Amino acid sequence: MLTSQRKQLLIAALKRDGQLVAKTFSAKFGVSEDTIRRDLRELAQAGLLLRVHGGALPASPAVADLLVRRSIEPDGKKAIAGAAAKMIKPGQIVFLDGGTTAVQLAKQLPHDLDLTVVTHSPSVAVELIDHPRVDVIIIGGRLFKHSMVAVGAAALEAIGAIRADVFFMGVTGVHPVAGLTTGDREEAHVKRAFMRQAAETVVLASSEKVGAASAYRIADVRAASTVIVEKATPASLTRAIARLGVRVTRV
Repeated sequence: MLTSQRKQLLIAALKRDGQLVAKTFSAKFGVSEDTIRRDLRELAQAGLLLRVHGGALPASPAVADLLVRRSIEPDGKKAIAGAAAKMIKPGQIVFLDGGTTAVQLAKQLPHDLDLTVVTHSPSVAVELIDHPRVDVIIIGGRLFKHSMVAVGAAALEAIGAIRADVFFMGVTGVHPVAGLTTGDREEAHVKRAFMRQAAETVVLASSEKVGAASAYRIADVRAASTVIVEKATPASLTRAIARLGVRVTRV
C-alpha cells in the first residue's frame, strides 16, 4: 500500500470513528507502529489531525485566523447565540468569552435587558454600545490578536475579583476524551479563570468543533453544565458528551 493511500484511509477512519489508535492500524495495514506514528506526525504537521498518546484525534478547523472563522457556518453560529441569549435572566452578571459566536450572542441580547457583561473581548464590548441597560466591564491585558481577546497576568487578576452567574465560553474543540480545548495556552488559562469564577459554564460549539480537539486543554467536558450545538451536528458526536452528564442543547 502506498503511503498516500494509507494516509487517506487513516483520515477517513478518523472522521468516521472520532479517534484513531496507532496499534490497531499497524495490525490492520501490516506495518510497524513506527510507520503509523510517522504517518500521523506528517498528517499533524499538515493540520489534518491532533496527535495524542497512542494515536490521534480530529483537529479542529476553528484555530484558523479570524477572517476564516467568521466565514464558518454563520447561520449555525447565529442559532447557537440566539439560544444562549435566551438563557440570560435580568440582573445577572455574565462572563462573555471572545470569538465569533460570542459576538453574535452580544448582538442578540435584548436592548431593554438589565445586565452586567464582563468580557475580555473588545469586539464583544463594541457590540454592546447600543444596549443602554447593559453595564459592560472590560477585562484588560495583552491583546491576543488571533482571537481579539485580552490575555496574561492582568486579565487573570481582574477575572479573579469578580463572581458571575454564568460563563458563555467559546472553544475550538469539544471531545469526550480530550475535553474542552483551544489553540492557545494563554487563552486556555483565561478560560479556566472565567470558569472558576462562574456558577455555571455554557459552551458554544458550532458543528466543526464537536468531536474535534486542539492542543491546549481547558477542562474536562463535565466542567460545563450545557453545550449548545447546531441541530445538524451528528448525534454520534454528541451522544458521548451527553453520557457524561452534560446537557446538550440542539438549536
